[in-house]
Amino acid sequence: MNRFFISESDIQSEQVVLGKRQAHQIRNVLRMNKGDRIVVLDNTGYEYEVVLTEIKKDRVLGQTEQKRPAAGEPQVRLTLYQSLLSRDKFELVLQKCTEVGVSRFVPVITQRSLVRDADTVTPNKLARWQRIITEAAEQSHRGRIPELAEPLNFADSLSGLAEFDLRLIASPNAGWQPQASPEQSRRTEIGDGRTEQGTLRSALCKAPKSVAILIGPEGGFTDEEIQIAQDAGALTVSLGPRILRTETASIVTAALILYELGNINSY
Repeated sequence: MNRFFISESDIQSEQVVLGKRQAHQIRNVLRMNKGDRIVVLDNTGYEYEVVLTEIKKDRVLGQTEQKRPAAGEPQVRLTLYQSLLSRDKFELVLQKCTEVGVSRFVPVITQRSLVRDADTVTPNKLARWQRIITEAAEQSHRGRIPELAEPLNFADSLSGLAEFDLRLIASPNAGWQPQASPEQSRRTEIGDGRTEQGTLRSALCKAPKSVAILIGPEGGFTDEEIQIAQDAGALTVSLGPRILRTETASIVTAALILYELGNINSY
């Protein structure tokens, strides 16, 4: 069934009201009829199975038949601090990382970012990004729409890291060791920001409830940025001996973290 996020206030007792944007989708794109079924989500982690009772140009009415917890939300809260990229690449990160399970996006301006001024991120651009996130959340059966913060300078973004159980910063220069055995991974100690193959697994074995991952721009973070992130409590991590594009690194890192924590739902 097609899925739509709506405001909690649009669910009134057993009646559901969908506004003009959803009405256009239901009436003109999906060409649905009275009696057809959809799923609506109130962005609190619940979903409602709804039978359509009225379809008009500017609104759609429905009757709720079942309320249940949405199954697509991971238990861990993963926040992605993503360096601003070119439009297509940044929007790809928003879409795919929403599908994977990221809970919050923080656009970050770094020393090597293509976008160097937060003022270039206009309200219209933020609204477009929010639509991309919402549509990806609907498509991937999320129970909540990931949050989207306004852009921050790199130094300012670090002030919020203290609230996380685990803080990671990706660096292709962090070092790489061959695959460790589970026993070796468990024995690896997390030290002063030094990175080993087992560090990510060791950190995740502590079952963090909230994780922050910082992904740099094309060319990566500068040495200075990595140092101040480490000073703020972040561990440097490497994804292996191959150099990934930044948009690839974001998707892969988010997927690995959620997989290791057992929070990706399998088909």
